[in-house]
Amino acid sequence: MAGRSAFRDSRESVARYLRSIDLPLALATVALTVLGLINLLGVGGTDHALFQRQAVFLGLGMGLMVLFSFVNWRYLRNWSLPVMVIYGLAILLLAATLYFPEIRGIRAWIVLGWFRLEPSELAKLALVILLAKYFSQRHVHIRQLRHVLVSGVYAAVPIGIILLQPDLGSAAILGAVWFVMLLAVGISNRHLFGLIAIAVVGSYVAWVYALAPYQQDRILAFIDPYQDPTGYGYHVIQSRIAIGSGHLFGRGLGDGSQAQLGFLPEPASDFAFAAFTEQFGLAGLAVLLALSGVVVFRILRIGQRATNNFARLFCMGIATVFFSHVMVSSAVNMGLMPITGLPFSFLSYGGSHLLSLMIGIGTVQSMNRYA
Repeated sequence: MAGRSAFRDSRESVARYLRSIDLPLALATVALTVLGLINLLGVGGTDHALFQRQAVFLGLGMGLMVLFSFVNWRYLRNWSLPVMVIYGLAILLLAATLYFPEIRGIRAWIVLGWFRLEPSELAKLALVILLAKYFSQRHVHIRQLRHVLVSGVYAAVPIGIILLQPDLGSAAILGAVWFVMLLAVGISNRHLFGLIAIAVVGSYVAWVYALAPYQQDRILAFIDPYQDPTGYGYHVIQSRIAIGSGHLFGRGLGDGSQAQLGFLPEPASDFAFAAFTEQFGLAGLAVLLALSGVVVFRILRIGQRATNNFARLFCMGIATVFFSHVMVSSAVNMGLMPITGLPFSFLSYGGSHLLSLMIGIGTVQSMNRYA
């Protein structure tokens, strides 16, 4: 009897928890991570080290998402110390990457034996938290230039370090988070046009003085990959071939010739979108993008129903991080944007992005539970 009663209590606790969270968001998140594992299975098989590691990351990520859904998000809204600690830790870890060896041409990881951490992913989460707190306390006076400048400094510090690695893609995501959150709180038109002008001039200066040769090659490949089909245009061309060969229903799990024969570079990470489309075709792609749309919509829905500005802005920031990764990675794989190295959220291999995003979504679920 005692065992039966304990089982009934446990079942009721699980049922109460499921009623307290946004179930469509949770199910769409789980479905996307499962699709990511299936894609890795097709690329390398169950014995593939990446598949096994990603399965571990997935288990950890699910645990973190549930754990942070129980942590009352009001601690972040009401207390400044934990927010500044998270931001400061992200900056220190970012700076530490500059003292580690290069991997694929950039110093973006902290590597200690088998352990590998990409601090830029923590920086995205930290910046969302910090800007949500800063803007929620000053939204009435946001049209004052000094608040635009101060928030810009908060964003510029991690962006500057990331550009030294150099990782242009992650820097662009942080810039997008800052810009979208400025729009959300109501930046004045004068300041908005000023930022756009600065961005245009900055892009030109960056092309001339800051971009490394391989980054310029990636942009040239985006414009016309067939000028150098065996050099800087190779990645884009092979990705397009993989996507096109998927047709309506794909070539089947593990039957993608571009990925299996080694023509498609980085099919587990940078070009996971192309590898997935080759295996599952337009139908699989429609499911993938629909689930991604559900995640964005439900996060924004939770933010819209929130009764305070911190929760609204946090949800806007997390949705921006997720949406930017999905859209940029998709566009890169289709040759619509220069190659950035950004993962497709939940589909591409990688623990740092997966875990940080799971923490963010868990915090969004906390906002739904403790509304």
